[in-house]
Amino acid sequence: MEQNWLTAIFNSHLAGPANSVLGIFNIKANDPAHPWETWLVMEILVALLLMAVAALVRSNLSVERPGKLQHTVESLVGFLETQAQEVGIHHPGKYINWFGTLFIFILSMNLIGIIPIFESPTNSVYVPTALAVCTWLYYHAMGLKELGPWGYLKQFFGPVLALAPIMFFIEIIGHFARMLSLTVRLYGNMFAGEQITTVFIALTYVVVPTLFMGLHVFVAFLQAYVFTLLTMIYVSMAVSHEH
Repeated sequence: MEQNWLTAIFNSHLAGPANSVLGIFNIKANDPAHPWETWLVMEILVALLLMAVAALVRSNLSVERPGKLQHTVESLVGFLETQAQEVGIHHPGKYINWFGTLFIFILSMNLIGIIPIFESPTNSVYVPTALAVCTWLYYHAMGLKELGPWGYLKQFFGPVLALAPIMFFIEIIGHFARMLSLTVRLYGNMFAGEQITTVFIALTYVVVPTLFMGLHVFVAFLQAYVFTLLTMIYVSMAVSHEH
């Protein structure tokens, strides 16, 4: 992915700190003069913008006179809690912080690419992969917390003792496949959508690009929702006592 103007600023003024951090992990940038990648800069920008919005919402919280932004956030939380209950999570409030953060973060990264001067971080495979790994670690951690180490481990062996070794092997493969599925689904759809939009903007001027921009927005919402919904399903399976 080519550098944009913001990445160029980071590389001009913050190349030293970036190389120092990479050096801590014994990693050397391909180009030490330009260690910042566009996807990382865009991800940092999204995170900073979301923190600013969260601070704004927090500073204006009101029970008597909630603002439009507060209404929007409360509606989103209610929607996610309903979705979590529908997939079988009995106490979704315990996990809503992760679900909400995941949905808003992915959606914001998907949508920021609509702005001509920016690019979507999810167009880089590293970002969906990191989100998939974090989700994978999260639902395992929640399963261990809810059921205990032995109770959670029993899920991997199945109900038939004689088939336990085979079931354990199958379950391990299935759990790792979830990371691959989450990564490929988000990255593939966002990358394809970005390429299609870019091509049609280059070929035409107003009407067709507008239609494809609308499609891009729809795909951005859909992929954020699907990723979050799958996370809910994995959490539901991990914490279920009946599983």
